[in-house]
Amino acid sequence: MIKIYNTLTQQKEIFKPLEENKVKMYVCGPTVYNYIHIGNARPIIAFDVVRRYFKYAGYDVNYVSNFTDVDDKIIKASNEEGISTKELTDKYIKAFYEDYDALGCKRADSNPRVSEYIKEIIEFIQKLVNEGYAYESNGDVYFRTRKKEDYGKLSKQSIDDLISGARIEVGEQKEDPLDFALWKKAKIGEVFWDSPFGEGRPGWHIECSVMANETLGKTIDIHAGGQDLTFPHHENEIAQSECHNHETFSNYWMHNGFINIDGTKMSKSLGNFTLVKDIREKIDPMVVRLFMLSVHYRTPINFSQETIDLAKINYAKIQTSYQNLHFRLKGELAEKVLDKDVVDEVNKNLAYLEEQMNDDFNTSNALSAWYELVKITNIYTEKDNVNKETLELLNAAFETYIAILGIKLEDTNNSSDEEIDKLIEQREQARKDRDFALADKIRDDLKAQGIILEDTKQGVRWKRI
Repeated sequence: MIKIYNTLTQQKEIFKPLEENKVKMYVCGPTVYNYIHIGNARPIIAFDVVRRYFKYAGYDVNYVSNFTDVDDKIIKASNEEGISTKELTDKYIKAFYEDYDALGCKRADSNPRVSEYIKEIIEFIQKLVNEGYAYESNGDVYFRTRKKEDYGKLSKQSIDDLISGARIEVGEQKEDPLDFALWKKAKIGEVFWDSPFGEGRPGWHIECSVMANETLGKTIDIHAGGQDLTFPHHENEIAQSECHNHETFSNYWMHNGFINIDGTKMSKSLGNFTLVKDIREKIDPMVVRLFMLSVHYRTPINFSQETIDLAKINYAKIQTSYQNLHFRLKGELAEKVLDKDVVDEVNKNLAYLEEQMNDDFNTSNALSAWYELVKITNIYTEKDNVNKETLELLNAAFETYIAILGIKLEDTNNSSDEEIDKLIEQREQARKDRDFALADKIRDDLKAQGIILEDTKQGVRWKRI
């Protein structure tokens, strides 16, 4: 029984899908005018884990995350780089996938681009105009916010509260300051499409409503994104979608918390944001992923040298335990039945993991459970007599955590396991031949590759650092 904190109701609710054992999930993706930064990485990782856990729990998940490839920032960036908007967005979508894959995220079932849905967007807007929810004004089209009686229900703001901060920008001809653009009249030099309202392009909010509608249907199970999207983006999505479809847009709304940099809110104006591609040059992406999951997704998280160093230590503990487990699996194993105490401990551990993930995807506690599994594994693998069945049980438990949390433990060194094992055999033979110079050279060469050898009574183990 999975419980989700629903931003709409501001409480945890038992998840009840629209269709049995199926999840329709839409996550707002990036505006592709630059490389993604560490703040963009949080929702990418957080909702990848949500999707993974639903699949682990037996659900068929249709996971959609869009690319906004029509936007003011894109037009500005394409002009600055001297390339077309298509060339610019293709460039940064390719870069996005490189970061996305490196962070261990599974590709979405669909990544719709705004530019691919212009016809559907125009039709969507036209229906809103026909039904009186929107109006044309000098080539622009605006949504009549006050026509949606419960506008503000997601962000818990009233019309009266919002009106005090609303204003009409220069060039806008709105009926009401709260109205927002569905279609923007083309300016000289901008990309545009023909429409019944004149040459122009979509407004930001209409894009996700249409792409969600086209890929998942009128009503979806979960809509997710960063906390900063709650208002106005998601609020406006609800308004235009529910007026267009006359149905609930999304049953559950999920939002991840902000990222702070060294205790200060991340902001481009402060210049304290870091690109993921630059971070990946210095930090193992799996360490970044573990760091992100070390705090509950709704809680703010602080990115600092201290928190990353802690994530490195914890990742190394998990990885070393996993490597030692595989080392023992390759050795000589005792013939005996499963270790009952280990079986009981592992079953309790996995039950606790599920309990925490069922409670609004509490990855912080899930990681704590993994550290406990590491302790159980370390104690068992250090024993002289171990059996294959118990080791395989421990390995299966590790694989469960890997599948749910997406933290890979494979080595990334260029040398294969077989090559390393062969060098270790050569070193052992050199030691037997009392050729200590060669033995030391092999050890030092491996260390230069980030491979440390450990001489134990069960044989020579190796691990990467």
